[in-house]
Amino acid sequence: MNMPHSFGSAGGMALGDSPPPTSPNGTKHPVPITSPASERCWPIRPTLRNELDTFSVHFYIFFGPNVSVPPDRPAVFVINLLPVLDSGGVLNLELRLNVSSLCGENVTVFGCLNHEVPLTSSDNASVTCETESLAGFLLSVNATASLSRLRIPYPQTGSWYLSLRSLCATEHGFEPCTNVTAEVYLRTYLSPCINDCGIYGQCKLLRTNNYLYAACECKAGWNGWGCTDNSEAFSYGFQLLSTLLLCLSNVMFVPPVAIAVRSHYLLEAAVYIFTMFFSTFYHACDQPGIVVFCIMEYDVLQFCDFLGSLMSVWVTVIAMARLQPVVKQVLYLLGAMLLSMALQMDRHGLWNLLGPSLFALGIMAVAWPSLSPLQTARTIRRRHCYPPTWKRWAFYLCPGALIAAAAVLLYAFVETEENYFYIHSIWHLLIAGSVGFLLPPRAKPSRRLGPLPRRKGCGYQLCVNEQEELGLVDPAVASINSICTS
Repeated sequence: MNMPHSFGSAGGMALGDSPPPTSPNGTKHPVPITSPASERCWPIRPTLRNELDTFSVHFYIFFGPNVSVPPDRPAVFVINLLPVLDSGGVLNLELRLNVSSLCGENVTVFGCLNHEVPLTSSDNASVTCETESLAGFLLSVNATASLSRLRIPYPQTGSWYLSLRSLCATEHGFEPCTNVTAEVYLRTYLSPCINDCGIYGQCKLLRTNNYLYAACECKAGWNGWGCTDNSEAFSYGFQLLSTLLLCLSNVMFVPPVAIAVRSHYLLEAAVYIFTMFFSTFYHACDQPGIVVFCIMEYDVLQFCDFLGSLMSVWVTVIAMARLQPVVKQVLYLLGAMLLSMALQMDRHGLWNLLGPSLFALGIMAVAWPSLSPLQTARTIRRRHCYPPTWKRWAFYLCPGALIAAAAVLLYAFVETEENYFYIHSIWHLLIAGSVGFLLPPRAKPSRRLGPLPRRKGCGYQLCVNEQEELGLVDPAVASINSICTS
């Protein structure tokens, strides 16, 4: 990857498949400019280095950026790239010709960019940056095409020499100009990615075997160093369809929200609404190209979407355990804190979903048998687990568990970058559907009668004993229970 490879642009003549130049050792200043007939020494102008960020360096020329190219000799500049720090980015070179400085002459300014050794040819009939032992990159600007760009991903470190030479076009080819000094605008800088990967990609810093480099992550079928190859790109209609599927599939959370509100699970309903809202706008912002809509920063939307999805699973399984309100609230808060920490460590880890789910299922497995003694004596004698009815198992728990298991399998083993838009949409539908099945019904009030409320009053009231009134009890043995308070 540490080999030069150029990319031209409209209006320039930069070569795209030039071989890498060789690297002779022991270069000293001034350096002889190689020519077939003779060797000459030209002064080399150094450049200033200004580091802005990782793989973001600007090179400034003394008394620049406008450069005068005399007709009798080339103008040579040197650009020094440091090892490790500069080899993982893109070397950018831009030439812009000041047409007003040509005085009406048909002048073409040629530039040769070579590694370690500057190269110009004294042969006026041919313009090339190659010899038998050296090779470089060629740029040219003239009155018709006044702008030329060259990009070299992952350039070789060391010294790069740029030689600028002005020639006039005649019937016999190119010849040295007489009294015309061309003026060009020269800009040289190092960037992480080509054009910041455009609108269909994202520039990322990567590390492989202690080698730091930047690369574009292209989306929507775009390829290339700067995500500019649209040979396999998705159409606008396809992008719009994928965005609508990912966003509108979150509407499936409306039935679980209605069920939760009807069953008085208000906290769970709030979590489902949070998940539905942020998942919708996260996927609207996550799409590449022009079909994108962001209401806040991408990182915030992604974190809230992942947190809402995991919390929806967590609160549903905890609600199924039928725990005491205090214990349930503690587990809700503890799960929110632990899941936030796990997402900050690794947002795409599979255990972020499996870990809380298995832990909550363990709590549910311990809590359900403990609910059995609270049922009637008939249920205890039959040794039924909670929930005791077979209809609850057949029509709610088993279908909900199968739907949730299918969603996890799709997320873990089937979803890829190619099928993401429809597999992840199915994931939204399955998770929301499983929540609707698994959410327990509203807890019924206990049938045991409590103490009857006492009538308010003052003083004492004489209770009439029916047996005493019939004369069946000796008044001498009448108990004090015949008198009651009101």
